[in-house]
Amino acid sequence: MCITAVIKIRPAIESDRDAIWTIFHDVIASADTYAFDPQMPRQDALAYWFRSDTHTYVAEIDGRVVGTYILRANQPGPGSHVANAAFMVASNAHGQGIGRAMGEHCLNEARQLGFRAMQFNFVVSTNESAIRLWQQFRHTTPIFWRCRQKAVSRAFLKKRLPDRAVWLGNLALGVRPLVAD
Repeated sequence: MCITAVIKIRPAIESDRDAIWTIFHDVIASADTYAFDPQMPRQDALAYWFRSDTHTYVAEIDGRVVGTYILRANQPGPGSHVANAAFMVASNAHGQGIGRAMGEHCLNEARQLGFRAMQFNFVVSTNESAIRLWQQFRHTTPIFWRCRQKAVSRAFLKKRLPDRAVWLGNLALGVRPLVAD
């Protein structure tokens, strides 16, 4: 018999900061998944993750924070109807469906917050579990990235594949709408 852990996703609160910092620091330390300086201080990391224009969430299993994500407008002004998000899962919690649960939760939250579309920016090619997940979510455009493991590594632009093109400033990208016009 297989018992699946219940993943609870909720808005982050002040007392989650230690757990979020632990996950954040662990994820950026290898410098192969995010563009953050691996030496980024706790204060700067938490200031970024809890910016005033950001909705911050945590994923819990049995009351323990095992993942976190942020949701915000991808651009200010005319681009503010398009959401953007970033996700981090604790290394000791990989393979439990936490990334998928946060991704699905994020798309629903974006709709509820009134965003009209979701654009995920990119994932580094060495982050293989994230690539598999985002390909399942249909996010697959390759770009390139410098990381420690390789001089230049591919990254994948994460965007919902187009149901129609949405104009984003001077760049037209295919972005899947979250709501029908």
